[in-house]
Amino acid sequence: MMNMKKTTLSLLSAAVVLGVTAGCGSSGENAAKNSPAASSEAKKAVTLTMWGGVPAEAGPQLVVDNWNAKNPDIQVKYERFVNDDAGNLKLDTALTTNQGIDLYVNYTLSFLSKRVDAGTALDLSEFKDYNIDDKMGTDAKDWKVKDKYYGLPTKKNVSFVWLNKNALDEAGLAVPALDWTMADLQQYATKLKKGTRWGFTEHISGYPNFFDGASAGAGFTKADGTSNLDEPTVRKAYEAMFDMMHNDKSMPLLGEQMTSKMPTDSMFLKGETAMLGAGEFIFRSSNNMKDFPRDFKIAFATVPKVTKEQSNFKYPGGLGDVISINPNSKNKEQAWKFLKWYADGGMMPLAAGGRIPSSKDANVEEAIKLLLGDNEKTYDVDSLKKVVFGKFPTYTATLPQQVVDARREEYEKYFLKAQSLDDTLKNSVKRHNDYLSKNKK
Repeated sequence: MMNMKKTTLSLLSAAVVLGVTAGCGSSGENAAKNSPAASSEAKKAVTLTMWGGVPAEAGPQLVVDNWNAKNPDIQVKYERFVNDDAGNLKLDTALTTNQGIDLYVNYTLSFLSKRVDAGTALDLSEFKDYNIDDKMGTDAKDWKVKDKYYGLPTKKNVSFVWLNKNALDEAGLAVPALDWTMADLQQYATKLKKGTRWGFTEHISGYPNFFDGASAGAGFTKADGTSNLDEPTVRKAYEAMFDMMHNDKSMPLLGEQMTSKMPTDSMFLKGETAMLGAGEFIFRSSNNMKDFPRDFKIAFATVPKVTKEQSNFKYPGGLGDVISINPNSKNKEQAWKFLKWYADGGMMPLAAGGRIPSSKDANVEEAIKLLLGDNEKTYDVDSLKKVVFGKFPTYTATLPQQVVDARREEYEKYFLKAQSLDDTLKNSVKRHNDYLSKNKK
């Protein structure tokens, strides 16, 4: 009997041991299956690195945070580069030496073209699920290189005239019509000049707007392939600006503006100039009431066309912030997924700094709300909608940088009274033609 009991206990013990062992094995297997390592093995999270020129705190970081919160399997890291020659060289070096960049922003067509030639921008035609022309409109085509898209344009570029609405009211002037001319601008500037306040000031980067608006419509080159930088309407634009500087004295001399590094943005916001030619980037300052307090309402006008008769004037604008995917990225599909989301509304936090989404799927009212924030009452919203969010025939600057620089050297001499207008136009055309003949394809 005793032996039978011992045998029974031994069998029970063995069963318990086997059960425990089996239980341990099963639990170990389940733990292994459910461990983070296994989970990561089943669905690997990737990290994309995106380079852009906007400070992270001005919107990009919030964009990335919004994406990362909803996409644990595709995380994005933002790195800023300064959008100048040195910063672009740093970006190009990082691309050519494979430093792990997945996406990056191009701010000029010349830089994008250079990157296409270097093989560091992916041909987006390999993705068939997104129609860039349909989403972004006809202006997108200005960013094609060799008739293909190597980047996705994501924002509206807008240049216009900022107006001190209180000064307009005081002078009995209405917000200008959308089709006003440079003659109208001259009249407004003369009437708005008061004491030490200028009637009009042009942001130094915007000087070409008047010339390019005329040239883009007529063509930067003639049918025979030679320069058209002396087109008659362009001459009138030069003359009008010269008169405003030297005869009406309603806008600062270019020489004074250059030597003093005139802070045109803050001058306008301090009421030291009644009208300012600039772009949407000024919103960063105009909404900063702490550093730039103002007691006047801001209204908006288009860049004036040169003459009333001009039917082919094009407005400075088009699209910008063209985001490319690095062909050497190991995560091109994931980068494309992020890029589509970014373009169709994910970039909206950037609207607070004036970067207006160009996709037709982006919410315009939300963009306006973000753009103005708590300061809506300090803007003439009607003119803002018509001008900043309006639809006009636009151009994207396509002149090669060498030609832009050569032309600037020539018009600076004219505005400094160091050269006649005839010589200015003649020299601009010659230098353009020299470039064209050296760079024949």
